[in-house]
Amino acid sequence: MSKLSPPEVRAATSQERDWVLSTIEVAFINDPVMRFCWPRAKEYLAGIRHVANAMGGKAFEHGSAYLAPGFSGVALWVPPGVHPDLEPIGALMVETVDAALHEDLFGMLGEMAAFHPEEDHWYLAQIGVDPFYQAQGVGAALMKHALARCDTDGKPCYLESSNPRNISLYERFGFERVGEIQVGRSPIMTPMIRPAQG
Repeated sequence: MSKLSPPEVRAATSQERDWVLSTIEVAFINDPVMRFCWPRAKEYLAGIRHVANAMGGKAFEHGSAYLAPGFSGVALWVPPGVHPDLEPIGALMVETVDAALHEDLFGMLGEMAAFHPEEDHWYLAQIGVDPFYQAQGVGAALMKHALARCDTDGKPCYLESSNPRNISLYERFGFERVGEIQVGRSPIMTPMIRPAQG
């Protein structure tokens, strides 16, 4: 039996933003950190798109929002010198997350900010594969495509893994764990860096 060729990845257009965010919505449905924030489905569905767009939406302006065929998987990479819209994320969390979780959640966000590199870098804000298409090489194809551009730029890459199941994928592509974030009852978030290649 011949091996399936990897999915062809391309940049998403701004007109495809809703489709991309829909894929993130289903991809993160079992994510420990996202469901810590919003354990009930209605709250999750109301919040996840806005957070994803605030964290990685600027990727659409820079040709670094990537998708696999049929929106089976997507990745939002924020380029060097560009920053996520953190202010609306904080406001959204205050509004939508149970007040009993605020101390742990905002403590975790503070730790995330402390780990974020100061030097110019590519930031993987989100990568997600529709559960229907998982275990078919979609996540690996997205990573390979994006890292080729990062390596051309000669910049390091940074991400926070909100799901321990994904760490092995990132390590396979050269990311190294640089710490662990866990505050109160929060799940563990793992910041990871991939040094500049070349």
